Amino acid sequence: MTRTNTISPREPAQANAKSHAHDPRETFRRTRAVGREEGLGAIYRITRMSLHYPARFWVALIATVAAVLTQLSIPVLLGRAVDATQAMAVQGSTAERDALIWIALLLLLASVLRGLFTLAQNYSAESLGHAMARDLRMAVYNKIQRLPFSFHDRTHSGDLITVGMLDLEGVRMFFSTALVRTLLLALLIGIGAWLLLSTNLVLGLLALSFVPFAGWRSSVMQLTLRKTWLILQERLGVLSQVMEENLAGTRVVRAFSAADHEMKKFDRASQDALRLSHRRIDIRVRDTSAMTLSFFVAMGLVLLFGGRQVAAGEITVGTLATFLTFMTLLQMPVRQLGLMVNAYARASTCGARLFALIDMPVEIEDAPDAVPLNLTEGTLRLENVTFAYPGHEGNPAIKGISLEARKGETIGIVGAPGSGKTTLMHLIPRFYDVTGGKITIDGQDLRDVTLSSVRQAVAVVQQDSFLFTTTIENNIAYGDPFTDDSRIRGVSESAQLHDYIQHLPQEYRTVVGERGVSLSGGQRQRLSIARTLMMEPAVLIFDDSTAAIDAGTEGRIRDAMRRYAQGCVTLIVAHRLSSLMHADRILFLEEGRIVEQGTHEELLSLNGRYKALYELQMRPEGDVLNRTEISS
Repeated sequence: MTRTNTISPREPAQANAKSHAHDPRETFRRTRAVGREEGLGAIYRITRMSLHYPARFWVALIATVAAVLTQLSIPVLLGRAVDATQAMAVQGSTAERDALIWIALLLLLASVLRGLFTLAQNYSAESLGHAMARDLRMAVYNKIQRLPFSFHDRTHSGDLITVGMLDLEGVRMFFSTALVRTLLLALLIGIGAWLLLSTNLVLGLLALSFVPFAGWRSSVMQLTLRKTWLILQERLGVLSQVMEENLAGTRVVRAFSAADHEMKKFDRASQDALRLSHRRIDIRVRDTSAMTLSFFVAMGLVLLFGGRQVAAGEITVGTLATFLTFMTLLQMPVRQLGLMVNAYARASTCGARLFALIDMPVEIEDAPDAVPLNLTEGTLRLENVTFAYPGHEGNPAIKGISLEARKGETIGIVGAPGSGKTTLMHLIPRFYDVTGGKITIDGQDLRDVTLSSVRQAVAVVQQDSFLFTTTIENNIAYGDPFTDDSRIRGVSESAQLHDYIQHLPQEYRTVVGERGVSLSGGQRQRLSIARTLMMEPAVLIFDDSTAAIDAGTEGRIRDAMRRYAQGCVTLIVAHRLSSLMHADRILFLEEGRIVEQGTHEELLSLNGRYKALYELQMRPEGDVLNRTEISS
């Protein structure tokens, strides 16, 4: 049966290997302070990426040149049209009238060609930008999928979303708003200035007098707006985090009647962003007004000086019209000088952060000569395994653990919170790599085989029963989207979920809400168990995955799991001893070490930590209260 999932069913096969000695989040955070060298490198890299689309690249540049030439012809033609009109009014000859008609036709043709060339330029430039953005978006998403848990443990998801959306947008717009605009303005101002100055030096200088001031104010405005935008982006990020936490924890907020507190917190973050937005508006209005004033002052000087020259017979009315028309055409592009400068500044900062993420070394990756895991006996072995989180090398979370488990064997793992149980379970599927010792399956070091084969052989039912916003059957079949209905029903029955699903309006095609909120905690955990059973792994890990399930249901799940347990190694992490009393062997962890191990009966006979925990959990409540009263 074929299913349509909105999510990728498995990670890329080329995933990842031995740990590097750096903190990946520190590398990511350092990119927020971008130096000149990194910024120039990002601009060079974006420009080089643009050349990956040569057809669109050259069409955009050639169309830009053609658009500028046709645009510059318009003021010249208008000036000639004015002179021809004046001559026709004075002389009234047929030749002057015909000349005016031809000029009008040429003017129409130039306008049409300018529009077509501008259309080609805009379309090609935007098309190239979006194509490049698509490649970068896939590269960012692929890197996020491959980065290790140690990176995601320390990096806020909002930071990654900012890079993958806002920073990527800054890179996408670079070709059209920076490279193409640089060529356009250089040609427009350069050729136009040459035409004006060669026609009349003084009048040309007056016509161009507003350009330096307007270009300077535009650049200052855009750079200031860019600086404030980065600050606003951080404040909007805070606003997003407040909203995200509130939405994710809406049940907690309602339960504690904290809506007013959350509203005040959101209002403070919103007011911070609003004040900065008002400041940005003030900057834009003041600088835009100054640029407009400089333009009209320059135009007034041209009219004053040019009018005198027309009266003196030194230039024609058409020549003056040419100067005024060119000033009108130049006004908007000159204001865009600031946008161009801003585009370079934005691309340098956004590109540096984006490429820092894309280029970030992956800690968990395939070795160069990695081969798929070859399963034979399915024996799991941990040999003197040690692990420390980045930055905590002096205080390992796991210290010299050795363990061997064979197919059909069930190992229980118990210990106080922080004893290293979950960390140990995350080492087996290579969510992290060991810093000492090794982990093998059938004698093969997991660092020497492909990560994809390890993840297929080791399945983890985690504490966080994350569900995708899709149908129940798609959630269950996530590891094998093309499986048949009978298999989905079988694992659902083993997870004691089938009867509940049968009473849903659309049964297995019922859509669960965001993060599975339409299901209870126990139902989410049972669905997570069913999803894991679909993989038929060689090593099956239950990481405190039945905590939200009642004891009766857990017992039925345990009974149904026996047929699966015969074909794999089963590791059960639990705080509730009733969840693992049936295990062939139980390990008691303390501060990352195995301090006790044996069967349930053997551990009770030791009269040690396990027995103390057993008595604490199994002792009748009344007995506990009586002993408390006596001791007080």
